[in-house]
Amino acid sequence: MSLLLTLNAGSSSIKFALFEQRPHGLERLAVGQVEGLGERAHFCAVTTAGERHEQWLDGSVADHGHALQGVLDWLRLSFPNREVAAVSHRVVHGGAEHVEPIVLDDQNRAQLETLVPLAPLHQPHNLAGIDAARAAFPQAQQVACFDTSFHRSHPFVSDTFALPRQYYEQGIRRYGFHGLSYEFISRQLKSRHPGLLAGRVIVAHLGNGASMCAMRGGRSVASTMGFTALDGLPMGTRCGQIDPGVLLYLVSECGMNAQSLTDLLYRNSGLKGMSGLSNDMRVLLASDLPSAREAVDYFVEQCRRELGGLAASLGGLDALVLTGGIGEHSAEVRSRLLRSMGWLGIDFDESANQAGAEEISLPRSSVRVLVLATDEERMLAEHAAELTARS
Repeated sequence: MSLLLTLNAGSSSIKFALFEQRPHGLERLAVGQVEGLGERAHFCAVTTAGERHEQWLDGSVADHGHALQGVLDWLRLSFPNREVAAVSHRVVHGGAEHVEPIVLDDQNRAQLETLVPLAPLHQPHNLAGIDAARAAFPQAQQVACFDTSFHRSHPFVSDTFALPRQYYEQGIRRYGFHGLSYEFISRQLKSRHPGLLAGRVIVAHLGNGASMCAMRGGRSVASTMGFTALDGLPMGTRCGQIDPGVLLYLVSECGMNAQSLTDLLYRNSGLKGMSGLSNDMRVLLASDLPSAREAVDYFVEQCRRELGGLAASLGGLDALVLTGGIGEHSAEVRSRLLRSMGWLGIDFDESANQAGAEEISLPRSSVRVLVLATDEERMLAEHAAELTARS
């Protein structure tokens, strides 16, 4: 049976999974990640057979290149004499051209390099993963799956900024992100809640990276994220929505340049910057610091505002799906978000919410509220399997 490897190389972590193509579908064989890159990195991998491997990486080699090589070496040792038929990569930005996954070659790999300025926190690491995998598995089909592709169905009004049209034609558009997560949830709704898929659905992907997507008929019609992965909701270290005048002020009056702005907006803002404590929602919820409480309050308030705005774009709401690390696991954040949302038709069950039920809306609620686990790795593997079957 052929093996499919998925790689999700982020700014401070690398997630991976190994799948086997079987007649009945894809079966996951192993999953793992390297966390804390740039500091004291920790490698952890677990097979479905229960075998576990953990290792702390020395700080001097805890970069993406060494971490990726460690992942590939572990896979060779753990699954010897098995052929990797395809490697599927999460690539954050696909620009306006890429509306679906592609098989990588030298030409389109080089083209993806031109999109680095649009996702400086992620794209270089995504490309590093591609290069490492191409070198390690030269016979395997390399597949790129884009976080922006799912949102290419946006109508013009959800895709543009109020700038002269020439900039839109140059590619300055609202691309939207977390598309692999939204696509997986869309497929889950199709198989498990088909009646909802045809309606008006908002999916909230809430985690260290956070955004919301409005869907109609399972297709994206609006997103909170825009040209880059900075826009919309506040995130772990990213600012989310901000008045462009603030940026002009920081440049003209505070002497900041492009690099210092990048560091501020991508790495030192969001929950981390507001709280002065952490980008981890669990840490903030457990803290007694006023700044931690205020950061959580701001996050929830912005989620509520965006939820209302996307519902307006849809002309109403039939279902809300909460996913991502915070959306799936934080009952407190879910509760704060859903309180006083009866005006939108949401009437939720606090006991079901605290119990971690899949559906946390009351039977009388006109809007169904679901908590569904996302699985970007399986989405990556499914795309690779589909492309491999065609070739």
